[in-house]
Amino acid sequence: MAPVTEPTAAAAGRKRKKPHGPSKTLAKKRSDPKSKSGEKKKKKEKLKHTTHNKEKQPRPTGPQAKEPAEPDQTAVGDGASGGGVLLSATMPPARQLEFLLRSFERAVKMRLSPLELDSYSEGCMVQLGEHAQDVDSFAHHVKDAFGVCWKKELCEGQVVEGEIGVGSPSLLVISSAAVRSLELLRGLKMFTKECRPVKLFAKHLKVEEQVAMLNARVNIACGTPSRQAILSFPVFARLSIAYLVRIKKLIDMEALSLSRLKLVVLDMQKDAKSFNLFTLPQVSNEFWDLYKGYLDPKVREKKTRICFYGAVSERDITKALPPAE
Repeated sequence: MAPVTEPTAAAAGRKRKKPHGPSKTLAKKRSDPKSKSGEKKKKKEKLKHTTHNKEKQPRPTGPQAKEPAEPDQTAVGDGASGGGVLLSATMPPARQLEFLLRSFERAVKMRLSPLELDSYSEGCMVQLGEHAQDVDSFAHHVKDAFGVCWKKELCEGQVVEGEIGVGSPSLLVISSAAVRSLELLRGLKMFTKECRPVKLFAKHLKVEEQVAMLNARVNIACGTPSRQAILSFPVFARLSIAYLVRIKKLIDMEALSLSRLKLVVLDMQKDAKSFNLFTLPQVSNEFWDLYKGYLDPKVREKKTRICFYGAVSERDITKALPPAE
Protein backbone atom coordinates (compact mmCIF):
# COMPACT_ATOMS: atom_id res chain seq x y z
CA MET A 1 0.00 0.00 0.00
CA ALA A 2 2.90 2.44 0.65
CA PRO A 3 4.05 2.59 -3.00
CA VAL A 4 0.55 3.39 -4.12
CA THR A 5 0.09 6.54 -1.96
CA GLU A 6 3.30 8.33 -3.09
CA PRO A 7 2.27 9.00 -6.68
CA THR A 8 -1.17 10.24 -5.62
CA ALA A 9 0.32 12.87 -3.23
CA ALA A 10 2.69 14.07 -5.92
CA ALA A 11 -0.11 14.25 -8.40
CA ALA A 12 -2.24 16.18 -6.00
CA GLY A 13 0.59 18.65 -5.44
CA ARG A 14 1.01 19.12 -9.14
CA LYS A 15 -2.68 19.75 -9.62
CA ARG A 16 -2.64 22.43 -6.93
CA LYS A 17 0.28 24.28 -8.53
CA LYS A 18 -1.25 24.32 -12.01
CA PRO A 19 -4.23 26.67 -11.27
CA HIS A 20 -2.08 29.18 -9.29
CA GLY A 21 0.48 29.79 -12.01
CA PRO A 22 -1.78 30.76 -14.89
CA SER A 23 -4.17 32.80 -12.71
CA LYS A 24 -1.35 35.19 -11.71
CA THR A 25 -0.10 35.61 -15.24
CA LEU A 26 -3.63 36.21 -16.53
CA ALA A 27 -4.28 38.83 -13.88
CA LYS A 28 -1.16 40.70 -14.90
CA LYS A 29 -2.00 40.50 -18.59
CA ARG A 30 -5.59 41.75 -18.01
CA SER A 31 -4.65 44.69 -15.79
CA ASP A 32 -1.83 46.04 -17.93
CA PRO A 33 -3.76 46.79 -21.17
CA LYS A 34 -6.64 48.40 -19.30
CA SER A 35 -4.41 50.74 -17.35
CA LYS A 36 -2.47 51.69 -20.48
CA SER A 37 -5.63 52.39 -22.50
CA GLY A 38 -7.06 54.48 -19.63
CA GLU A 39 -3.93 56.59 -19.48
CA LYS A 40 -3.99 57.11 -23.26
CA LYS A 41 -7.62 58.31 -23.14
CA LYS A 42 -6.83 60.75 -20.36
CA LYS A 43 -3.89 62.13 -22.33
CA LYS A 44 -6.09 62.60 -25.42
CA GLU A 45 -8.76 64.41 -23.42
CA LYS A 46 -6.15 66.73 -21.89
CA LEU A 47 -4.81 67.53 -25.35
CA LYS A 48 -8.31 68.35 -26.61
CA HIS A 49 -9.03 70.68 -23.69
CA THR A 50 -5.72 72.46 -24.07
CA THR A 51 -6.20 72.98 -27.82
CA HIS A 52 -9.73 74.36 -27.29
CA ASN A 53 -8.54 76.68 -24.55
CA LYS A 54 -5.69 77.93 -26.72
CA GLU A 55 -8.15 78.76 -29.50
CA LYS A 56 -10.59 80.52 -27.16
CA GLN A 57 -8.10 82.51 -25.10
CA PRO A 58 -6.91 85.03 -27.74
CA ARG A 59 -10.46 85.90 -28.92
CA PRO A 60 -11.67 87.95 -25.90
CA THR A 61 -8.39 89.87 -25.73
CA GLY A 62 -8.27 90.81 -29.42
CA PRO A 63 -9.96 93.84 -31.00
CA GLN A 64 -12.58 91.62 -32.64
CA ALA A 65 -14.04 90.75 -29.24
CA LYS A 66 -15.81 94.13 -29.06
CA GLU A 67 -17.62 93.64 -32.38
CA PRO A 68 -20.00 90.85 -31.24
CA ALA A 69 -20.62 92.73 -27.97
CA GLU A 70 -22.05 95.77 -29.79
CA PRO A 71 -25.15 94.07 -31.24
CA ASP A 72 -25.85 92.49 -27.87
CA GLN A 73 -25.87 95.93 -26.23
CA THR A 74 -28.19 97.37 -28.86
CA ALA A 75 -30.51 94.43 -28.47
CA VAL A 76 -30.71 95.03 -24.75
CA GLY A 77 -31.36 98.68 -25.28
CA ASP A 78 -34.12 97.98 -27.75
CA GLY A 79 -35.67 95.51 -25.39
CA ALA A 80 -35.67 97.96 -22.51
CA SER A 81 -37.41 100.61 -24.54
CA GLY A 82 -39.56 98.06 -26.32
CA GLY A 83 -38.16 99.28 -29.63
CA GLY A 84 -40.51 102.27 -29.31
CA VAL A 85 -40.30 105.57 -31.17
CA LEU A 86 -41.88 108.78 -29.91
CA LEU A 87 -43.45 109.92 -33.16
CA SER A 88 -44.38 113.42 -32.03
CA ALA A 89 -40.87 114.07 -30.66
CA THR A 90 -38.57 112.38 -33.19
CA MET A 91 -40.47 112.57 -36.47
CA PRO A 92 -41.13 115.79 -38.38
CA PRO A 93 -44.82 116.68 -38.83
CA ALA A 94 -44.80 115.64 -42.49
CA ARG A 95 -43.63 112.15 -41.56
CA GLN A 96 -46.18 111.90 -38.74
CA LEU A 97 -48.94 112.82 -41.19
CA GLU A 98 -47.72 110.14 -43.58
CA PHE A 99 -47.84 107.57 -40.79
CA LEU A 100 -51.39 108.61 -39.90
CA LEU A 101 -52.65 108.48 -43.49
CA ARG A 102 -50.91 105.21 -44.34
CA SER A 103 -52.36 103.61 -41.21
CA PHE A 104 -55.76 104.99 -42.21
CA GLU A 105 -55.46 103.49 -45.69
CA ARG A 106 -54.44 100.10 -44.28
CA ALA A 107 -57.39 100.09 -41.89
CA VAL A 108 -60.09 101.04 -44.39
CA LYS A 109 -58.40 99.10 -47.24
CA MET A 110 -58.42 101.95 -49.70
CA ARG A 111 -55.96 104.40 -51.25
CA LEU A 112 -56.39 108.15 -50.97
CA SER A 113 -56.33 109.96 -54.28
CA PRO A 114 -53.80 112.75 -54.97
CA LEU A 115 -56.59 115.33 -54.61
CA GLU A 116 -57.51 113.93 -51.21
CA LEU A 117 -53.90 113.94 -50.09
CA ASP A 118 -53.55 117.59 -51.11
CA SER A 119 -56.28 118.53 -48.63
CA TYR A 120 -54.00 117.59 -45.71
CA SER A 121 -51.18 119.74 -44.41
CA GLU A 122 -48.35 118.96 -42.04
CA GLY A 123 -49.63 121.76 -39.78
CA CYS A 124 -52.35 119.42 -38.54
CA MET A 125 -49.75 117.35 -36.65
CA VAL A 126 -48.35 118.48 -33.29
CA GLN A 127 -44.61 118.42 -32.65
CA LEU A 128 -43.83 117.82 -28.97
CA GLY A 129 -40.67 118.59 -27.06
CA GLU A 130 -38.10 116.19 -25.74
CA HIS A 131 -39.82 115.70 -22.37
CA ALA A 132 -40.87 112.22 -21.35
CA GLN A 133 -44.31 111.30 -22.67
CA ASP A 134 -45.83 109.93 -19.48
CA VAL A 135 -48.71 110.84 -17.18
CA ASP A 136 -46.70 113.38 -15.16
CA SER A 137 -45.62 115.29 -18.28
CA PHE A 138 -48.98 115.12 -20.04
CA ALA A 139 -50.26 118.51 -18.81
CA HIS A 140 -47.01 120.19 -19.83
CA HIS A 141 -47.27 118.83 -23.37
CA VAL A 142 -50.94 119.81 -23.69
CA LYS A 143 -50.20 123.31 -22.45
CA ASP A 144 -47.46 123.75 -25.05
CA ALA A 145 -49.73 122.41 -27.79
CA PHE A 146 -52.44 125.01 -27.05
CA GLY A 147 -49.97 127.84 -26.70
CA VAL A 148 -51.03 131.22 -25.36
CA CYS A 149 -54.77 130.42 -25.30
CA TRP A 150 -54.46 127.39 -23.03
CA LYS A 151 -56.25 129.04 -20.09
CA LYS A 152 -59.20 130.15 -22.18
CA GLU A 153 -59.59 126.78 -23.89
CA LEU A 154 -58.91 124.45 -20.98
CA CYS A 155 -59.58 126.20 -17.66
CA GLU A 156 -62.58 128.55 -17.91
CA GLY A 157 -65.89 127.07 -16.85
CA GLN A 158 -68.64 129.37 -18.12
CA VAL A 159 -70.77 128.86 -21.19
CA VAL A 160 -70.55 131.71 -23.72
CA GLU A 161 -73.67 131.97 -25.88
CA GLY A 162 -72.96 131.84 -29.58
CA GLU A 163 -69.31 131.02 -28.96
CA ILE A 164 -68.88 128.17 -26.49
CA GLY A 165 -71.81 125.80 -26.22
CA VAL A 166 -72.47 122.87 -23.94
CA GLY A 167 -70.86 119.51 -24.50
CA SER A 168 -68.20 120.85 -26.88
CA PRO A 169 -64.68 120.04 -25.64
CA SER A 170 -61.56 121.64 -27.05
CA LEU A 171 -59.40 118.64 -26.08
CA LEU A 172 -60.31 115.04 -26.81
CA VAL A 173 -58.07 112.23 -25.51
CA ILE A 174 -58.60 108.78 -27.03
CA SER A 175 -57.05 105.66 -25.50
CA SER A 176 -57.42 101.96 -26.17
CA ALA A 177 -58.35 101.17 -22.54
CA ALA A 178 -60.45 102.88 -19.88
CA VAL A 179 -57.80 102.46 -17.18
CA ARG A 180 -55.28 104.29 -19.32
CA SER A 181 -57.80 107.08 -19.98
CA LEU A 182 -58.22 107.61 -16.26
CA GLU A 183 -54.45 107.78 -15.78
CA LEU A 184 -54.07 110.48 -18.42
CA LEU A 185 -57.04 112.35 -16.99
CA ARG A 186 -55.31 112.52 -13.61
CA GLY A 187 -52.37 114.13 -15.34
CA LEU A 188 -54.60 117.06 -16.40
CA LYS A 189 -55.72 118.12 -12.90
CA MET A 190 -54.22 121.59 -13.28
CA PHE A 191 -56.84 122.35 -15.97
CA THR A 192 -59.92 120.89 -14.28
CA LYS A 193 -60.41 123.03 -11.15
CA GLU A 194 -63.18 125.23 -12.59
CA CYS A 195 -64.44 122.94 -15.34
CA ARG A 196 -64.69 119.25 -14.71
CA PRO A 197 -63.62 116.83 -17.47
CA VAL A 198 -66.05 114.34 -18.93
CA LYS A 199 -65.33 110.63 -19.03
CA LEU A 200 -66.74 109.12 -22.20
CA PHE A 201 -67.01 105.70 -20.59
CA ALA A 202 -68.37 104.46 -17.27
CA LYS A 203 -68.66 101.41 -15.09
CA HIS A 204 -71.74 102.56 -13.18
CA LEU A 205 -73.23 105.28 -15.42
CA LYS A 206 -75.94 104.89 -17.99
CA VAL A 207 -75.91 106.69 -21.32
CA GLU A 208 -78.61 109.07 -20.14
CA GLU A 209 -76.50 110.09 -17.14
CA GLN A 210 -73.55 110.85 -19.39
CA VAL A 211 -75.75 112.91 -21.67
CA ALA A 212 -76.75 114.97 -18.60
CA MET A 213 -73.08 115.48 -17.73
CA LEU A 214 -72.45 116.81 -21.24
CA ASN A 215 -75.21 119.39 -20.79
CA ALA A 216 -72.67 121.92 -19.46
CA ARG A 217 -69.43 123.50 -20.54
CA VAL A 218 -66.85 120.84 -21.30
CA ASN A 219 -63.22 121.63 -22.05
CA ILE A 220 -61.65 118.17 -21.76
CA ALA A 221 -63.13 114.80 -22.72
CA CYS A 222 -61.38 111.49 -22.39
CA GLY A 223 -62.44 108.01 -23.35
CA THR A 224 -62.22 104.94 -25.57
CA PRO A 225 -63.70 104.49 -29.04
CA SER A 226 -65.29 101.12 -28.34
CA ARG A 227 -67.97 99.69 -26.13
CA GLN A 228 -66.84 96.65 -24.19
CA ALA A 229 -68.83 94.71 -21.60
CA ILE A 230 -67.12 93.89 -18.31
CA LEU A 231 -66.55 90.16 -18.46
CA SER A 232 -65.86 89.72 -14.76
CA PHE A 233 -69.55 90.16 -13.94
CA PRO A 234 -72.20 87.48 -14.59
CA VAL A 235 -74.43 87.80 -17.65
CA PHE A 236 -77.47 89.22 -15.84
CA ALA A 237 -75.33 91.92 -14.24
CA ARG A 238 -73.67 92.96 -17.48
CA LEU A 239 -76.99 94.22 -18.82
CA SER A 240 -77.43 96.78 -16.04
CA ILE A 241 -73.85 97.57 -14.93
CA ALA A 242 -70.94 98.61 -16.78
CA TYR A 243 -69.83 99.25 -20.30
CA LEU A 244 -67.61 101.66 -22.10
CA VAL A 245 -69.73 104.12 -24.04
CA ARG A 246 -68.72 104.87 -27.59
CA ILE A 247 -67.63 108.37 -28.41
CA LYS A 248 -69.31 107.92 -31.78
CA LYS A 249 -72.61 107.04 -30.14
CA LEU A 250 -72.65 110.23 -28.07
CA ILE A 251 -71.87 112.26 -31.21
CA ASP A 252 -74.71 110.56 -33.08
CA MET A 253 -77.02 111.47 -30.20
CA GLU A 254 -75.82 115.11 -30.53
CA ALA A 255 -74.83 115.07 -26.86
CA LEU A 256 -71.15 115.48 -27.73
CA SER A 257 -70.25 118.29 -30.12
CA LEU A 258 -66.97 118.66 -32.03
CA SER A 259 -67.57 122.26 -33.04
CA ARG A 260 -64.88 123.61 -30.68
CA LEU A 261 -62.45 120.70 -30.94
CA LYS A 262 -58.88 121.99 -31.30
CA LEU A 263 -56.73 119.00 -30.37
CA VAL A 264 -57.13 115.22 -30.46
CA VAL A 265 -54.54 113.26 -28.49
CA LEU A 266 -54.10 109.68 -29.67
CA ASP A 267 -52.62 107.65 -26.83
CA MET A 268 -50.34 105.08 -28.45
CA GLN A 269 -49.25 103.23 -25.32
CA LYS A 270 -49.18 99.48 -25.91
CA ASP A 271 -50.92 97.00 -23.64
CA ALA A 272 -49.57 93.78 -22.14
CA LYS A 273 -49.85 92.03 -25.51
CA SER A 274 -48.08 94.89 -27.38
CA PHE A 275 -51.30 96.15 -29.00
CA ASN A 276 -52.03 99.87 -29.27
CA LEU A 277 -54.88 102.07 -30.47
CA PHE A 278 -54.10 101.31 -34.13
CA THR A 279 -53.49 97.57 -33.80
CA LEU A 280 -55.89 96.28 -31.14
CA PRO A 281 -58.44 94.43 -33.33
CA GLN A 282 -61.82 95.48 -31.91
CA VAL A 283 -60.78 98.91 -30.68
CA SER A 284 -58.92 99.89 -33.85
CA ASN A 285 -61.95 99.23 -36.03
CA GLU A 286 -64.07 101.48 -33.84
CA PHE A 287 -61.41 104.18 -33.83
CA TRP A 288 -61.02 104.32 -37.60
CA ASP A 289 -64.77 104.37 -37.98
CA LEU A 290 -64.83 107.38 -35.66
CA TYR A 291 -61.91 109.03 -37.44
CA LYS A 292 -63.32 108.54 -40.92
CA GLY A 293 -66.76 109.88 -40.11
CA TYR A 294 -66.01 112.73 -37.68
CA LEU A 295 -62.35 113.56 -37.10
CA ASP A 296 -60.92 113.36 -40.62
CA PRO A 297 -63.18 116.10 -42.04
CA LYS A 298 -62.09 118.49 -39.29
CA VAL A 299 -58.44 117.64 -39.90
CA ARG A 300 -58.85 118.42 -43.60
CA GLU A 301 -60.54 121.71 -42.77
CA LYS A 302 -57.51 122.54 -40.60
CA LYS A 303 -59.72 123.10 -37.57
CA THR A 304 -58.39 120.17 -35.52
CA ARG A 305 -54.86 118.92 -34.95
CA ILE A 306 -53.66 115.43 -34.11
CA CYS A 307 -51.06 114.59 -31.46
CA PHE A 308 -49.46 111.18 -30.99
CA TYR A 309 -48.64 110.48 -27.36
CA GLY A 310 -46.47 107.56 -26.33
CA ALA A 311 -44.05 105.28 -28.12
CA VAL A 312 -44.86 103.22 -31.21
CA SER A 313 -42.90 100.07 -31.95
CA GLU A 314 -40.55 100.12 -34.91
CA ARG A 315 -42.36 97.08 -36.27
CA ASP A 316 -45.67 98.96 -36.47
CA ILE A 317 -43.94 101.93 -38.08
CA THR A 318 -42.31 99.84 -40.81
CA LYS A 319 -45.64 98.19 -41.57
CA ALA A 320 -47.27 101.54 -42.28
CA LEU A 321 -44.39 103.63 -43.59
CA PRO A 322 -41.98 102.94 -46.44
CA PRO A 323 -38.30 103.52 -45.62
CA ALA A 324 -37.37 107.19 -45.62
CA GLU A 325 -35.40 108.27 -48.68
